[in-house]
Amino acid sequence: MAEKKVMLVCAAGMSTSLLVSKMQKAAKEQGEDVDIFATAASDADNKLESEQPDILMLGPQVSYMLP
Repeated sequence: MAEKKVMLVCAAGMSTSLLVSKMQKAAKEQGEDVDIFATAASDADNKLESEQPDILMLGPQVSYMLP
């Protein structure tokens, strides 16, 4: 099981895929055990409940969800 779990949220769950790949590569290079994944804003609440991430990152296009 990963030390940390990071969830990225964007409008459709696809625009962050490149960022997820780069973050996974950087974590691996630094020897970090991190589970990083992206999801669509429409499924964010479900993923928060089921995955319980340690870190939640919002894409600029969904920053309205911050509150």
